Amino acid sequence: MADKDDIKDGKTFYEDVPAKNKPFFLRGSGALDWGMQNRLSRIFNPKTGRTVMLAFDHGYFQGPTTGIERLDINIAPLIPYADVLMCTRGALRTSIPPTITKPIVLRASAGQSILTELSNELVAVGIEDAIRLDAAALAAQVYIGAEYEHKSIGNVIKLIDMGAKYGIPTLAVTGIGADMSRDQRYFGLATRICAEIGAHYVKSYYFEPGFEKVVAGCPVPIVIAGGKKLPEIEALDMAYRAIDQGAAGVDMGRNIFQSDCPTGMIQAVGAVVHGGEKPDQAIKIYKDAKAAA
Repeated sequence: MADKDDIKDGKTFYEDVPAKNKPFFLRGSGALDWGMQNRLSRIFNPKTGRTVMLAFDHGYFQGPTTGIERLDINIAPLIPYADVLMCTRGALRTSIPPTITKPIVLRASAGQSILTELSNELVAVGIEDAIRLDAAALAAQVYIGAEYEHKSIGNVIKLIDMGAKYGIPTLAVTGIGADMSRDQRYFGLATRICAEIGAHYVKSYYFEPGFEKVVAGCPVPIVIAGGKKLPEIEALDMAYRAIDQGAAGVDMGRNIFQSDCPTGMIQAVGAVVHGGEKPDQAIKIYKDAKAAA
């Protein structure tokens, strides 16, 4: 408690200076509560409005994936260059040092494997555990058009409602089956549904033509999935095109940790996303890091 002695009345109120109420920088997030906006500000860089998420949650349905067989060895060198880590609670507790200060987007769906129907998921993390882990956001798949579409939408709605009580945003991840068309019609439908049910941002795939129309039709930010491993220059080109057409960042896994120089690749991706570097310039960052390794 402040000492009661020598209390002085306030006298400098800057009456001629209007009160500042700066609009929140992130699309579709202006009406959210302070805690929700604060967590989104940790995920998305307020200076650029973008993010580089490092995804290494693949093991929750496909086991020890090439490039992340040893999370403690493969992921640790990449952490300084990521804005966000996207992982499961098991990976976080066993393999990520608690001294790191990067925000965590927590994979909160599970219940299947690559040997079964991928869309048959359930909510796999309780809100109390998410709070214990200081999650900046919760993430789950939405499988539009798949066998268990209804169940997957219900999972995301459950996360949105749970997270809203405690100011934790939800990322809806658009899952897509091998037989589905990766086109404007599909992703326009999937991303808009995710936003309409209340997801605070959406992970989707980049495609051509029409990606910019999908971004325009989605009232919350879209980050793109890295997808399958591509040659480094192609992955950087994909990231550049997506950002140029309105994406708010990337959530890359295999195109980083399966690179022959992961630390160089994640820095090159960061240069594209936050620095606006073109692929032929960003690739030099990757090549220099590879040569120095």
